[in-house]
Amino acid sequence: MDLTLHDVRLAGAPAELVDIGIADGKIVAVAKGLPRDGKLIDGEGRLAVPGFCESHIHLDKSCILDRCTMTGGIEGAIAEVGRLKAAFSEEDVAERASRTLEKAVLQGTQKMRTHVEVDPVIGLRGYEGVKAAIARWAWAIDVEICVFPQDGMTNNPGTEELMAKVLEDGAMVVGATPYTDTNPKAQIDRVFNLARRFDVDIDMHLDFGTDPENLDVEHVARRTEEYGWGGRVTAGHVTRFTALSPSALTDLSRRLADVGVAITVVPSTDLFLMHRGSDLVDPPRGVTPLHLMAAEGVTCSLSTNNVLNPFTPYGDCSLIRMANLYANIAQLGSPASLAECLAMVSTDAARLMNLEGYGIGVGNAADLVLLDAADPAMAVAELAVPMLGVKDGRPTFARERARLFG
Repeated sequence: MDLTLHDVRLAGAPAELVDIGIADGKIVAVAKGLPRDGKLIDGEGRLAVPGFCESHIHLDKSCILDRCTMTGGIEGAIAEVGRLKAAFSEEDVAERASRTLEKAVLQGTQKMRTHVEVDPVIGLRGYEGVKAAIARWAWAIDVEICVFPQDGMTNNPGTEELMAKVLEDGAMVVGATPYTDTNPKAQIDRVFNLARRFDVDIDMHLDFGTDPENLDVEHVARRTEEYGWGGRVTAGHVTRFTALSPSALTDLSRRLADVGVAITVVPSTDLFLMHRGSDLVDPPRGVTPLHLMAAEGVTCSLSTNNVLNPFTPYGDCSLIRMANLYANIAQLGSPASLAECLAMVSTDAARLMNLEGYGIGVGNAADLVLLDAADPAMAVAELAVPMLGVKDGRPTFARERARLFG
């Protein structure tokens, strides 16, 4: 074996210590008492988890907070990025995306889906810049691109053609923002046509707002069924779901589970953007109760979305932090519910992204992270620090435990 990790805990059986053997970039053994010869790492009883999956982020517009004149509100954030992106160059995008990828890698993220916008203003500069950053960090993280029309498609001539060029170039996912379009349903239909034309998955920004009436996700569910795209469609944000009654949310969840539409929630962004200007003393949180949808069989993930920009002027790319934040918002505190939050940034997110060979098991890629925790629930509760990353059998980062002087 090229590398062995000794005395680690696994999420399914945290009370036991096991060893993990790695050869040729693959996990070849998960057992007790593996030989301690060759290159080895002492896990010291820490929790080993598969590398985290960032299922919804925007690398192309990350780290621009210092350029912004305002933050807050979805319309204002879109307008502010629209103003700034005309000056984006490939080199600028690549540098900022690389900074964000570095943050993600150091937080234990090893799989990522980044949304990249194209339109006649930015052209393909954002896409080419993100591609360059992805290539630079390919040794530590696998990144797939979802191309989408931030400022609309039917109302923005030339955008659909640019999206097609990116898909022809190899982008693996196509996205949408129907709420920015003058004809939301037509945009959804065009995106499904692109998905079928290029045989790619779909990941839409959907139902952003507060009105629970006439949800676009219902049209998405119909098209998913008609196109036979079940298991290949994701809707993100979906803040309008928060205004549904409990019974309506249950019915919708069962419908989405049946047709195969997954859901991503981005807690930090939605908390920041939703219900601004409300005259209520206690405004709603604006974060969809993802755990209730998961209980009805919907594949669900938690994600970062934006980092240091007008949509979200925060972010260290820690998915552990997103899991903890969501647990706090949703008032989850049982060990099982906290462990579920960890799954939503790892195994559940991997299922949403249709990743193959994911997880700590013999035959899978040796992609894993050691957390300074003894079990999944405490990893979320205590914001466990990622201490070591291994990608394709090679260490990618390591931290030392903090020392006290006293």
